[in-house]
Amino acid sequence: MVISYRQLRRAVGMIGIALPILLLVGELVIGDKIIRDSISSYYWSPTMHGVFIGSLCAIGVFLWSYYGDAKWDNWAGNIACVAAVCVALFPTSPTVEHKVVTRFVHYPAAAVLFLLLAYFCLFSFPLQDPGTTKTPKKPLRNKIYRGCGIVILLSIITIAALHLFFGDRPPDPAVFCLESTAIWAFGWSWYIKGKGLSVVQG
Repeated sequence: MVISYRQLRRAVGMIGIALPILLLVGELVIGDKIIRDSISSYYWSPTMHGVFIGSLCAIGVFLWSYYGDAKWDNWAGNIACVAAVCVALFPTSPTVEHKVVTRFVHYPAAAVLFLLLAYFCLFSFPLQDPGTTKTPKKPLRNKIYRGCGIVILLSIITIAALHLFFGDRPPDPAVFCLESTAIWAFGWSWYIKGKGLSVVQG
């Protein structure tokens, strides 16, 4: 069971780490040769549409099957799964001028997803896995987990502040960069929790 959890965590982490890179490079190389204003806007990319939806749904499936160790981990994983699938299937507006009603599902779902990902970093991952003993680098890993959680929170707060000051037109590509930072923080925290980075293990 411990090995299965580690593999699950590493898989989730690798998808999170790879997603912003795949979307950016894929769009620039074989897509419309642009950097879109947010991660979510890649839903409307003819070439990266499938990568965006597939990655989020895969993350959602992994989160649904994740039970974790803390009291609320199972609920958090299930709710995060639903939020991830909603983000994937209920798109943001393609442009400021062409608003779609699905944005009213997309934005709350994205906020819930990021908050729950921060929860795992701040409260769940610092706990000791059942059946394991504390290792000398556990305090270092806990600092990394909590740091990733803080990065996720600061990123979404900054995105909210940009929308507050600039409305529907935050400076490009600020939102994309902030979302990518939050997703990388999520990805690396899960990858490390799955013992995927040897330098901080032991």
